[in-house]
Amino acid sequence: MKTVLMVAEKPSLAQSIAKILSRGNMSSRKGLNGACSVHEYTGSFMGQSAHFKMTSVCGHVMTLDFIGKYNSWDKVDPAELFSKAPTEKKEANPKLTMVKFLQVEGRGCDCIVLWLDCDKEGENICFEVLDAVLPVMNKPRSTERTIYRAKFSSITDTDICNAMNHLGEPNRNEALSVDARQELDLRIGCAFTRFQTKYFQGKYGNLDSSLISFGPCQTPTLGFCVERHDKIQSFKPETYWVLQAKVNPEKESSLTLDWDRVRVFDREIAQMFLNLTKMAKEAKVESVSKKEKVKQRPLALNTVEMLRVASSALGMGPQHAMQIAERLYTQGYISYPRTETTHYPENFDLKGCLRQQANNPYWAETVKALLSDGINRPRKGHDAGDHPPITPMRAATEAELGGDGWRLYEYITRHFIATVSADCKYLQTTISFSIGPERFTCIGKVVTSPGFTEIMPWHSIPLEESLPHCEKGDLFPIGEIKLLEKQTSPPDYLTEAELITLMEKHGIGTDASIPVHINNICQRNYVTVESGRRLKPTNLGIVLVHGYYKIDAELVLPTIRSAVEKQLNLIALGKANYHQVLEHTLDIFKRKFHYFVDSIAGMDELMEVSFSPLAATGKPLSRCGKCHRFMKYIQAKPSRLHCSHCDDTYSLPQNGTIKLYKELRCPLDDFELVLWSSGSRGKSYPLCPYCYNHPPFRDMKKGMGCNECTHPTCQHSLSMLGIGQCVECENGVLVLDSTSGPKWKMACNKCNVIVHFFENAHKVRVSPETCDLCDAALVDVDFNKAKSPLPADETQHSGCVFCDPVFQDLVELKHAAMRHPMHRGGQGRRQGRGRGKGRRPGGRLNPKKPKDKMAALAAYFV
Repeated sequence: MKTVLMVAEKPSLAQSIAKILSRGNMSSRKGLNGACSVHEYTGSFMGQSAHFKMTSVCGHVMTLDFIGKYNSWDKVDPAELFSKAPTEKKEANPKLTMVKFLQVEGRGCDCIVLWLDCDKEGENICFEVLDAVLPVMNKPRSTERTIYRAKFSSITDTDICNAMNHLGEPNRNEALSVDARQELDLRIGCAFTRFQTKYFQGKYGNLDSSLISFGPCQTPTLGFCVERHDKIQSFKPETYWVLQAKVNPEKESSLTLDWDRVRVFDREIAQMFLNLTKMAKEAKVESVSKKEKVKQRPLALNTVEMLRVASSALGMGPQHAMQIAERLYTQGYISYPRTETTHYPENFDLKGCLRQQANNPYWAETVKALLSDGINRPRKGHDAGDHPPITPMRAATEAELGGDGWRLYEYITRHFIATVSADCKYLQTTISFSIGPERFTCIGKVVTSPGFTEIMPWHSIPLEESLPHCEKGDLFPIGEIKLLEKQTSPPDYLTEAELITLMEKHGIGTDASIPVHINNICQRNYVTVESGRRLKPTNLGIVLVHGYYKIDAELVLPTIRSAVEKQLNLIALGKANYHQVLEHTLDIFKRKFHYFVDSIAGMDELMEVSFSPLAATGKPLSRCGKCHRFMKYIQAKPSRLHCSHCDDTYSLPQNGTIKLYKELRCPLDDFELVLWSSGSRGKSYPLCPYCYNHPPFRDMKKGMGCNECTHPTCQHSLSMLGIGQCVECENGVLVLDSTSGPKWKMACNKCNVIVHFFENAHKVRVSPETCDLCDAALVDVDFNKAKSPLPADETQHSGCVFCDPVFQDLVELKHAAMRHPMHRGGQGRRQGRGRGKGRRPGGRLNPKKPKDKMAALAAYFV
């Protein structure tokens, strides 16, 4: 019997697809990485009985990155990243051990069916899975086919079974186009980002962004926002005048007429027209026309239109809307949400989809009427050849989906029903009046057939006052004629919906990546989202774009990226060579980069006007070990210390507070120590600013504080304050936080584990002696007599935190800033990995396991 491995893109999809194909008759188990499950069942494959194993990945298996040394910002010239720096594929999430998991499940399998999402990214993941699995699968006979690709657009029984019966092959060209985009974005983005981040953060203190990033798509996206900002700033309002007339067809009613000239910009001419019309006493009807007009039903829904409506009507950001749409898709409520197509294929079961919605109280009447009267064929839209338009695939209730999920599903469903409804028809009446020599018009609309506006009421024709019945030559008394003075107004800031439209029009990004680019410019503090989801550029965003325009406008204009996107699409279609496109594009950007570096002074001049130099920013905090003058602490992102005398900048740990640490100095370089803290419920540790940036010992890396320093005698180092191996992570050591008294704690120097102990103790010290059982350092604890929890009112005790029964009830584990209540008592189900082993560089290599009695502590940590 053959064994067939099947791989989906997400665990939830694997479960849904396996359930459909096995008709619910399957067994499930967790995979070795804990994140993915394996669903097994027996069935037939290509006319033979087979054993199926359905599992999944979690998005991309691999990610592209530079090899080791080229990831160092300090040692590598960014210009080398364009061609010299070799890249490699690394596991996207090493903790998931996805390659090992796929190999374990794929070993001994005869065939593989790839159920990855049917877009370019999905094709790319197909080949990542194949690279991992093919070496361990059974070798096929010479002509035997073993690799199959399932093509589907929704998680419904019909679609999944149809895909299984019509298996194809993965598309190598589409996968290569994704590889090309990844490499271009990595090389170009990293080179520009590293250069401008280092250049400007070394000069200015209040940029308020930890990364001054550049992206081939991200920067043109920001450019659209700044272009609109510039239009608003340069706008000069102009005064104009409008003639407004009101006639009284009946005694109690009045009708406001619109002037055919619309407006004039000269006050005297406007006054002349007013004087001419004021001579007339009556308004004469010159013509009455009636015309039946049609408001067309919408085209079928694609990704870009869904994101536009989600932002403008539902108040959801594009990234958030896309996440909700993906969740609805994986749960089987809607079809695949990434599509550029607005045209339903001829064989699409429109009536079947409509019948699903016949019982929903919100639109049941409309749906039943459509089914009995016959549906209208949707309008002919654009067929991009990818997936059908976004369509509801099964009925749902508000209680089922809740909140934003329901709001997006409701819109998708109403849009679908509207596409098969009739057009909205209305009668438009236009009455033309003359008052003296001037012409005025009045327009009225009456709906004759609401059509699709019944299900999409926000598109309905607004109710207007009905026009009086009149004929050519009728006269009406004039109520009033007046001159209105108005001013032209500037455009508003771009909304997300308008930005999405511009990005689509200019070919910036794809339907999948547009939300990511918009999210990036918000995250980088280049724009802020104002009310009405309008995007207002920050000072930094404006200066960057103006700087690009000054040096090389093509870096920010959409033209060059649009051309690159066209080349990538040609790779996907097999009409362009992958290596040639990559080489040609990188060559262009390499030249642009060198010119940008040579001309950076142009952008610097703009920065000087808007931002303060480092020396003028921040407050004095700690003394420099070189000149012994005070260094300034710059709080704006990224927080750092700057010595204006030595002109040196020292980076600090982020996302916490920094203060001077008791004016104590580092024994190696004489710099005053500072204390970093993430708050009362989090971690804190001292660090030397110089050692943090220039590791003093070979076994230390940049960015390590005193709690990881291997200095053998310094009182703040890991050697003196380390207690034992972390209870959760592999490499961490629990280190005493000597600033935490009287609420004493030790914290892991790698992960966010915190162990609270000996509350209200007067003193806690780490002893040079170690525990015989687990090799952890012993702790000397000194309590006040009044508050001592020790037996027989003792005030002092020395012992092992993990093994000493006296200390057992005085220890509790938490996670930094997240409380995890401990389970008191109970036997240790999870055996410890030798609590506290190897706490110091000279610790014993083979620590003994703790006694079972003290494995109770391990139970606390489950």
